[in-house]
Amino acid sequence: MASTKEYLDFVLDQLSQLEDISYKAMMGEFIIYYRGKIVGGIYDNRFLVKNVKSARNKMPDAELELPYEGSKQMLMVDDIENKDFLRELFDAMYDELPEPKKR
Repeated sequence: MASTKEYLDFVLDQLSQLEDISYKAMMGEFIIYYRGKIVGGIYDNRFLVKNVKSARNKMPDAELELPYEGSKQMLMVDDIENKDFLRELFDAMYDELPEPKKR
């Protein structure tokens, strides 16, 4: 099942406290970028972030989920209604995220 534009719009609204949020549509799903780095995505209308130490520390009870068959597990964001939490989560994760690949 592909993610809906409505769910993308909801997630982007929840991330509105952060500057430089962008996304890219990819095969019916959406990759979410923060300041140019991939932080996570929307897969089957689930908001998932990369499984990095800072994200695990912020969400110790988060479920590990597969965004799609053959991918690495990601953390499910349950507290998506909390804009302050999302801002803190993305800021905490930023330094751990890999730099974008040069084309």
